[in-house]
This record gives sequence, structure tokens and C-alpha cells, in this order.
Amino acid sequence: MADLFDTAPTPPSGPRPLADRLRPKSLAEVIGQDRVLSPDGPLGAMLAAGSLSSLILWGPPGVGKTTIARLLADASALAYVQISAIFTGVPDLRKVFEAAKIRRQNGQGTLLFVDEIHRFNKAQQDGFLPHMEDGTILLVGATTENPSFELNAALLSRAQVIVLERLGLADLERLAQRAEQDLGRALPLKGEAREALLEMADGDGRALLNLIEQVAAWKLDAPLDRDHLSQRLMRRAAKYDKAGEEHFNLISALHKSVRGSDPDAALYWFARMLEGGEDPRFLARRITRMAVEDIGLADPQAQEVCLQGWQTYERLGSPEGELALAQAVVYLALAPKSNAVYAAYKAARAAAKDTGSLMPPKHILNAPTRMMKDQGYGAGYAYDHDAEDGFSGQDYFPDGMKRPVLYLPLERGFERELKKRLDYFAKLRAKRQGG
Repeated sequence: MADLFDTAPTPPSGPRPLADRLRPKSLAEVIGQDRVLSPDGPLGAMLAAGSLSSLILWGPPGVGKTTIARLLADASALAYVQISAIFTGVPDLRKVFEAAKIRRQNGQGTLLFVDEIHRFNKAQQDGFLPHMEDGTILLVGATTENPSFELNAALLSRAQVIVLERLGLADLERLAQRAEQDLGRALPLKGEAREALLEMADGDGRALLNLIEQVAAWKLDAPLDRDHLSQRLMRRAAKYDKAGEEHFNLISALHKSVRGSDPDAALYWFARMLEGGEDPRFLARRITRMAVEDIGLADPQAQEVCLQGWQTYERLGSPEGELALAQAVVYLALAPKSNAVYAAYKAARAAAKDTGSLMPPKHILNAPTRMMKDQGYGAGYAYDHDAEDGFSGQDYFPDGMKRPVLYLPLERGFERELKKRLDYFAKLRAKRQGG
């Protein structure tokens, strides 16, 4: 931590990595974040008004969080101090705050950039608050995790969250061209191999520049095609955290693709989760939930297909058993959809909560004792098997409770038949109760 308070570190001598040489020198040179840096964007508007506030930069790796923080300090004439939550403890933070106070007394503000800010615990995050409030520091935190999950509400209330996006292929191509200008030569790649190189970076600009540096160091007699490039380079591992936000993003994408009756998209997100190392048993459980929640009685067989797929996976294991789960995913995507039972269940729970402890009507209560019979338990109960059509039409809700309509089957799949039955019984009930 010897250079903890250095605001303008001396450039290192000797060879510098390509990513360091191409670090933007102004915000206008930052690639891929026009949405937030343009004059109409949040950061552009702040700088134009001269009113930069504390920020949380949220985005995947390699999209420019550190660079933007440094350039914001330059554009605002603030001293730039950078720390990492991984390597900084409470004593180090005290030193940072003391140095910032001295600078403030001398008429200069401090932009404190905290990398991986979500790594700080609640007490450490709270430690920033008084120094943010009295203007000792302008905090710029960087995180790859969802701030609403990882950062304190008090800290978030004092900072604006700026979402940075992963770089698209067009952004990565611009970065590759900038690298070629610095290298003084084109990359020795055929067109399809160049596209593959951009895809390997997976939206990470820093990863792309590292890959380009490797390619530029090769001594080749002819440009490489896609297959030969793939032999020499490994694709960057896709971002996936089984316990983090990416886990919930992908399962949401899978669920909504099934609900939207798109088997291709559903299979894609299913495969993405497996490639990321997701437990197939978790997927089996969630797929079964989809059958119950989104298909329901429109196709009663859907739940059985999921349970059979789950059981098949348990018997075969990976990777063979995963095919059974994939079959269930496709079946669900193409099945008729209905959430009528799901909606009815939630409405029933709400009604049960609202009506408290209302007793069932006495005519449907058993009367095993003489006293209960004397109290009227079971009196007037109509045995449905003795009634015409096997349906008495009696009211089974508590006395005084208005009969609710909870289950509303849809005109889809098997529920079409259930709707006919429901309508039939509703007419009979009205007839019997009216009589």
C-alpha cells in the first residue's frame, strides 16, 4: 500500500501491455458506453453541469469502469485515488480519508475509486457515508454484482448507479482496429477467424486486447482461419455465477422462453446454464415448477413429462440424463399454456387470509356426538350421489361469505374441457339454489 495516496503515479518503464497502451486519454475515446457518456447521458449531463455526484459503476468485466473513473477525475479536476476492496482494510481506509481531508483543506477534492466495492462488508460500507456527506470524497465504486443485492441501502441512497454494458461486436471491432493502429500492422487472421476472435472476448474489451496481443506475437506464414485460431486460443469462459445475479438472469430467461412457447430460445438458455456449470437437478426442479405454474391443467401430462425427465436424469446422470431434461423443456415450450390454477391458488390464499377463522357451514360438518347433532351439525346436508346428475348444488363456503370465483379456466388445451364442466355445474348450481 506504499502508493495508496498517489494521485499521479509515474508511468512504468519498460514494455507496457497493449491494454495499458490503449487506455483512453479522454472520455470521448471510451468505446461502447455512449449511452451514459453522451451529452444526453447521465455522466455527460453531470459533467456539462459541473455537478458530478458519487457513483456506482455496475457492469461486467472489461467494459471501462476503472478508465471512466480516472477520466471523470481528470475532467472534474479532482485528485484521483484508487483502492481495491480486496486488499484494503479499515486502517488503510482511515489513511485514505485523512489524506482526502488534507487535500480538501488545501482546496482540492478527491475522487476515490473503489474497485470491487461489493467486497466490503456492511460496516466498511457505512464507513464511507460521513465522508461522502461532508464532501471529503466523491465516491466512485465499481462492481460486477447487482448493487441492489450487494450494497447497503444507505450507500445507494447517496450514489447514483450507472449501468455499463458489455461491448458488442461492433465495439470490439473498433477496439481491434485501434489495436492494429498501435501495432502498426493488421492481425494475421482471415475474416471468419477475426469474427471468432471477437466472439472469444465475450464482450470484454480487456480480454480482447489480451487475445490480440497473443495473436500479434505469433510468427505466421499465412493468415489463420477459424479452425486454426480455435486450436491456438481458448474461448473465454462465459460469465456465470451459480449463486449470483447471472444465475437468476438465465433461469428467468429460460422460464420466460418456455412461457413464450419458443423451444429454440428455451433450449439455448437451458444449454447456457449447463455450460456455466449449473446443477441439472436445480434445472429439473425449476422445469417442473414451470409445468405447474405456466401449463397447469391446459396439459396435465406436462407435469408428468417433467417428473419422468427428472427421474431419468437421476438414473442416467450427466451428460446422458440431461437430454431427458431437454426433452421436457421442448415439451413445455410447445404445450398449451394456462396459469388459471396458479392464479386461483393465489386468490384462494388471499381469501383465506382475509376471512380469518370463519367456520364451515354446519350442514357440511360431521356430527359424531349427540351434542353436535343437537347443535345442528350435518343438518340439511344433501348427499350428492342421491341428487339428480350427482350434483346437489349446495353452498360449501362459510355462512355469510359471498361466494368468490377463483378458478377461471382458459379456452386452451385440456382446460377447454374443464371450462365446459365448470360452466355446466355453475348452471346447475344456479338452478338448484334458485329452486
